[in-house]
Amino acid sequence: MFEAKPTARADMTAGTLYAVTGEAGWTYYGQITPEKMVGFFRRRDLEPSAPSDVLAAKIMSVISVAYPSITRALRTGRWKKLGGFPVVEELVAPRPSVQWPVGTLTVTVWVGDRVAYDTRVEDSAIQSMELMAVWDAGEHIPARLTADFGAEEAEWHVGGPIWRERRIKEEMAARFTDQPWNRLPEDWVPTEVRS
Repeated sequence: MFEAKPTARADMTAGTLYAVTGEAGWTYYGQITPEKMVGFFRRRDLEPSAPSDVLAAKIMSVISVAYPSITRALRTGRWKKLGGFPVVEELVAPRPSVQWPVGTLTVTVWVGDRVAYDTRVEDSAIQSMELMAVWDAGEHIPARLTADFGAEEAEWHVGGPIWRERRIKEEMAARFTDQPWNRLPEDWVPTEVRS
């Protein structure tokens, strides 16, 4: 954990770089995108690194994080602001995300604030796209970053990309067979196993 800053406030200016306390003592890094999402880098360290080293890493995931939760995470020392930097190239253009309404297998792909197209949830082209959701900086992001980084086994219920969200639905159906709301539709296509 970082030093707690009781009066800190989230800075959602594009290019703001944050260090984030993850699970098992790892420090991850995220930069605010022009759409006010957080692009997390495929880098983690046990001791915080220089921003120039962080900004040279590839992007791992782009996640919508609730602004008030970033403020809480800064105030409790779970997040630390490292400063403002030019937005890395990978984060300049908006990334597609998927809106998956409850009770249907038909989903809508969005790019920025525009609908791109409708498809089905098993469409191979959307499996790595992010499910539209807002995550909490302190409560959800540490487990999410462990799952995204992929070096350790993550909790089964951590979602994000469509392929993981589908695995969660399959696991819920298997664990809670007596609950009708967890049953999979007749035309469900099983998720391919990913390593």
